[in-house]
Amino acid sequence: MKIAFPTEKYDELESPVYNHFGSATCFVIVDTETNACEKALNQDLNHQHGKCQPLRALGGRTVDAVVVGGIGGSAFGKLKNKGVTIYKAVEGTVRENLEKLQEGSLPEFQSLDICGGHGDACDHH
Repeated sequence: MKIAFPTEKYDELESPVYNHFGSATCFVIVDTETNACEKALNQDLNHQHGKCQPLRALGGRTVDAVVVGGIGGSAFGKLKNKGVTIYKAVEGTVRENLEKLQEGSLPEFQSLDICGGHGDACDHH
């Protein structure tokens, strides 16, 4: 399984998970079968609000899941339509979130959890 974790810097498993998908500088992509980490720079970083292209952001890489603190409706819908499962991250590193995911304690994002905007409805920035 390949899992993408939005981050501000690339420090493999020690990278802190970023709190919003579309504005993350890069992604740490972990292959859970080999424990290999790959860096993907956000190729859609300067998108217009509400126009995130998540597959472009990931540089065209295919992932099975995303673990993130927050995500907008456009990115959420596009990822879900491609069969990507989105999990709600806890504060901490990629390693800590990966462990929680593997033990089954990270909840899946629901449509009610998505960011409504970059004002009061989206307070995790």
